Order: sequence, then C-alpha cells, then structure tokens
Amino acid sequence: MENEKWKGCIPQPIRNDGAGWWDLGPRDVMRDLENPDMLVSPVTDAGTLPNLKFSFSDTYMQLNHGGWSREVTVRQLPVATTIAGVNMALTPGGVRELHWHQQAEWAIVLVGRARITSVDQNGRNFIADVGVGDLWYFPPGIPHSIQGLEEGCEFLLVFPDGNFSDLNTLSISDWFAHTPKDVLSTNFGIPTSAFTHIPKQQRYIFQANVPGSLESQQVADPHGTVPKTFTHRLLAQEPIVTPGGTVRIVDSTNFPISTQIAASLLEIKPGAMREMHWHPNNDEWQYYISGTARMTVMAPNGTARTFDYRAGDVGYVPRAFGHYIQNTGNQSVWALELFKSDRFEDISLNQWMALTPNQLVQQNLNAGPELMNSLQKEKQFIVKNMGFSYYPRTDR
Repeated sequence: MENEKWKGCIPQPIRNDGAGWWDLGPRDVMRDLENPDMLVSPVTDAGTLPNLKFSFSDTYMQLNHGGWSREVTVRQLPVATTIAGVNMALTPGGVRELHWHQQAEWAIVLVGRARITSVDQNGRNFIADVGVGDLWYFPPGIPHSIQGLEEGCEFLLVFPDGNFSDLNTLSISDWFAHTPKDVLSTNFGIPTSAFTHIPKQQRYIFQANVPGSLESQQVADPHGTVPKTFTHRLLAQEPIVTPGGTVRIVDSTNFPISTQIAASLLEIKPGAMREMHWHPNNDEWQYYISGTARMTVMAPNGTARTFDYRAGDVGYVPRAFGHYIQNTGNQSVWALELFKSDRFEDISLNQWMALTPNQLVQQNLNAGPELMNSLQKEKQFIVKNMGFSYYPRTDR
C-alpha cells in the first residue's frame, strides 16, 4: 500500500515498455521533474555523451553593492571549450567598473536598460544606452564600462573562450592599486597626494548615482567616434518568420564589429521544433531565456542523448553534431544559439535531402513517396508539429 501512494504523483524511472523500476531510495524529486528525459530517456537515446547542460542557478553568485554576477565556463561545463557566459545584473546606478579583457565581449540585455562607454585604440569614444534585446560587442583589449540606468538591468555576457572568467579581467582600480604612487604622479603629472584615496583593490561592481541623460554625459572627442558601432538592436531586426516561430540571425554581415561571435535568437512556439540540423563551422553554446524545451544530440557511432532545458540553462552542442530543440511547454521558448565565429552557418537535414538526387535518398533510407514529397528545398528553421503536443512522449 505504501508504494501505491507513489503512483501518479512522483515521476519514476519506468518506460512505457516496462523497462526500469521504481526509485524508492534517496532522490531529488524536483530535479527529476525538471529532467524527465534524463530520468526516462527516449528509446532512441544510445551510448554516452558528455554532459551538455548546466544551469546558471547551480553556479556561484558573486554579490556586490551595485549588483551581482555568475558565470558558466569549462569549470562548470567542461565540454564548453569555445565559449564562456556571464549573467550579470546592476542596480540603478550600479557600475561594472572601467575594465578590459584579452577576449572579445558580446552581450545582450535581458531586463532593464544600461549605459555603456568605450574608447578604441585610436582614441575614438563610444557612449550609448541599451535596452531589452539590444546587443553590444567590444573587441579584445578595448576598454569599456557598463552602468545600470533608472530601472537597473540584467544581461548576458559571452566570451569566445571557455576558460574565461569575468573575475580575471583587467580593471582600472586594480592597476591603480598596484602601481606605486610616484609612478602615477609621473604618468598624470600631478603630486602623489592626489592619489591618497584611490581604491586598494579591484572594485569590480560598485554602487554609484544614476547617471544623467545620455546627452549630458557625452564627451567631445577630437578624434571622432568609432567607425563601426558597438551596439545592435536585435529585436528591431526583421525576423525570419516560420509557421513554428521566428529566427533573428546576427553576425559580422549585419553587425560588422562582431567578428568573433555569431548568434541567432530563436522563438519556438508551443508545439514547434527547431528543425533537425547541425553547424559546420563551430560548437554551439545555447542560452535559454524562457519556456521549457528538450534537445536531442546525435553524435558519431549511433550515439544520442536527450537533455531538458528551462530559463537560465546553458546548452552545448559540439561542432557538426546533429540536433533539434522541441518546445515542451505551453509558452514560447526564447533561446540564443551562439558560436565562436564571424558568421552563422547551419545545415538543414530536410534541405540537404531535398537537394540530393531523389533516387539516392530513397535507396539510402528505404524512403517512400510520402517522405520524398515532403522535402523542402528552403530551410525551415522552426517547424510546427502536426497537431499533437510533445508531452507525453509515446516512444519511451
């Protein structure tokens, strides 16, 4: 009778064909509810793949007066060697101090508004306000800052190096703190007493006053402004519209300064799926903004594994591994696909088959007329399911 109480209320590692058995021992039921395709894998899953998922909720939160930050790097997700991500928030007036990196920085605003500043190698400055859906990109070594405006802000930072840590950046306060005051005096041509109150260590994030209007903060520059803008309004970009959702692709072709990061912003509607595809030019690092989804990744030698994702999760797909993303909930999945590249490239399984001699495809797959007649010569990107929900799955 005790076991009967488990039925219908707690998920069990039992497939519809009877494989598996009840888990009656110690377990994290909430985690199992979030990962149904790991608890009961589809029968088509096979072999072993590295972990391709990590949640920002499971990583260390760096708290500061003025905001917070947390990161997912190879230390948290070892397979993710090409890209590291930082999730950061700033209070109204909160400042990510003046700093620079050895790596390029790509970012998207998730909540609120921020002001960014920068100066390039030729002394040309850039000062701009960014809001939800806006991007910025700073090339390697270009100094910059970020400050929250009246409503504060939250954003995702992306770096083309999985080993990167945002805590290991080069900061103006660090340099001042670790430079003898007589050197500072010589550099700026003022007495050493002017440096009495400089910070004794890196400030990283600190609280300041909300800045004035953008116009009031502009600094006249005799060298002019940067020739290529450091910002891009992604949500203002005309999307590729499909029956299953929308796609916005951004890379160096429409955001010229972004030479090391390419991306696509996906909207996958309920019951829809990012079509079966792969990327020939680099690994894919994903960030899930909203909704619930699952992704199956197909690797060589008949290996496949399915992972479940929700808002705040990072996904990863090694280069050229086949995959698809299904919306498993009742709201749109918004997600980013990101690549260490100057361009976005993907290959559609459907399009490949459609543009290959029919007889060859038929013989390869023992395909009938129904499949052959369904093939599309144009990429579909996001496809709509044919009238049924992805849950519950019938092939478990």
